[in-house]
Amino acid sequence: MSRHVETTLSEAATKNLSVSATLEWLADMELEARKQRAIERRYKCARLQAQPSIDAFQFQHHKTRQQAKPRILRLLDLEFLTKGTNLVLIGNPGVGKTFLAKIIAWRACQANQRVLFTAAMDMLNHLLASQVDHSLVRKLKTYTEPTLLVCDELGYLALDQQTSNLFYQVISTRHSQNRSTIITTNTPFSDWGNILFNTTIATAIADRLVENSEVFLLGGESLRRPKNPNPPAEKS
Repeated sequence: MSRHVETTLSEAATKNLSVSATLEWLADMELEARKQRAIERRYKCARLQAQPSIDAFQFQHHKTRQQAKPRILRLLDLEFLTKGTNLVLIGNPGVGKTFLAKIIAWRACQANQRVLFTAAMDMLNHLLASQVDHSLVRKLKTYTEPTLLVCDELGYLALDQQTSNLFYQVISTRHSQNRSTIITTNTPFSDWGNILFNTTIATAIADRLVENSEVFLLGGESLRRPKNPNPPAEKS
């Protein structure tokens, strides 16, 4: 308000605005500036490193995207956050799981929601390290307190018992607090026993995620794969 008060008063006099209308104008400027600073803080804390738009999501890439389009667009109203709904994005590498997760996460930042994006192994390695200096309880809050946690690339590396137990603690706590988690993975639920140490832990984690969730299967070839300019001729 202080930075714009002189120009605002000058313009208000030109427009013959009342004192109350001028003060309201200044207050609106202040509120908008605070809103933008809050969004900038949310974005920085979320560690997204990008602000992707749904306009860049190629729905025509594969029929699974086309079929899920109404459901995906509905996510952008962020009602799933108020319900504590989890999102599980399953598909092969390169089909856009992470990109879609970041689109949703950025939309949540714009709504001034507390968001955190992390690779699954980064999160678990940080939690493992926190056990050494006895700060695990405090470090767990980093991942359990955000309104939205995006846990990327689950399943690219198999977890041992210790890291599986830590992952369970994060998911179980968020489940009990009714907070939404987005999981991106290349592994279907039926194979989670192979990446989460054993089927007991895998079932416990999957049950808490699936109880209140939406699952999206993204098919098609990798978007990162260069297209062949001279594809082979089809066989007759």
